[in-house]
Parts: sequence; structure tokens; C-alpha cells
Amino acid sequence: MEILLTRHGQTEWNLLKKVQGKADIELNDQGIEQAEKTRELLKGEKIDLILCSPLKRARQTAEIISQGRDIRLIIDERISERDFGEFEGMQVTDFDYSAFWSYKQNWKYDTAENIKDFFSRVYSFLSSIKDEYNGKRILIVTHAGISIPIKCYFEGIPDVESLLPLHLGNCEVTKYFYKELDFER
Repeated sequence: MEILLTRHGQTEWNLLKKVQGKADIELNDQGIEQAEKTRELLKGEKIDLILCSPLKRARQTAEIISQGRDIRLIIDERISERDFGEFEGMQVTDFDYSAFWSYKQNWKYDTAENIKDFFSRVYSFLSSIKDEYNGKRILIVTHAGISIPIKCYFEGIPDVESLLPLHLGNCEVTKYFYKELDFER
């Protein structure tokens, strides 16, 4: 089973370096253009279905990418962006954004989603789609935050203070493969 993963196109909040977890921000003109370029990039790729975050920026990106193709689009809450709680809408320089992405420190917040709970949500999603869509080639359209635990699921969690540098750029595409585990010794 193969996963194609992309992050939504640019939003105004991306430009302003504002944290946009559950905030339902739309793509800006640059984001629409990025999604159109990704559609062109993926036009020769076989895609059986698209799994997409319910947030507007991801849905818009998925709809643009799938234009002209008969690909089933499934909205899945589990790949909605991390809940930034009390940090929502703040500039990334207004708090320790790097520490917010520290798996080692695993900070607890008033209302923001704890990183280990967040990873658990995304890992559960990845385990379930492996069974549900076995043998399919899936495009996941989601967020920078979600791209971090997905990368860690397939490649392992690196021994670093902050996982923030692992995230995808706007409309960047990467591929992952589910491999059958060999339990013979």
C-alpha cells in the first residue's frame, strides 16, 4: 500500500506566521496556484482515493488536485490539524513554538492538544487505513502538523528536541509505503 501525502496550499495566516490549528482559514491566491501545480505534478499518478482533513484549506487543495479526475474524496476528522488551543491565532514568535513540537518534553497545556495525544490520534488513523484500504494508492491532503507524526510513523521518531523541522511545506508531496513485516528470524 502506498501513501502520497501533501499539505494544503498557502493561506494568509501562513504568510503572517500565525498558528492555524482548528481555525478554518481558506487558501489565498498563492495557495490556489500551489494546489494547481500539485494537480499537474500528480496528474500521471494513479490515485484510488483521497483522504482529506475537514478544514477548508485542505478541502480546497484536495478539490483542486482532483479536478478532472474521478477520485473518491473522503473527509476524515482524524487528520484535522493539531488543536493549538490557547495558542490559536498567535504568531509563532509569541510563544515557544519549537518546544510545542517537543516529543521528549511532552508539555501539557490548558486547552492545546498534547503532542503524545496528537501522535496517538494520527497513528490510530494510519493503522486503521492500512486495514481498510489495503492495496490502494491513497492521497492524504492535510496539514503541516499532521505531516510530522506521519513521517515519524513510517521513519521513526528522531532523537531531537523539536520535531518542527520535519513538517512539509505548502503543497509539498512525499510518498510512504506500508511494508509487510517479516517476523521470521
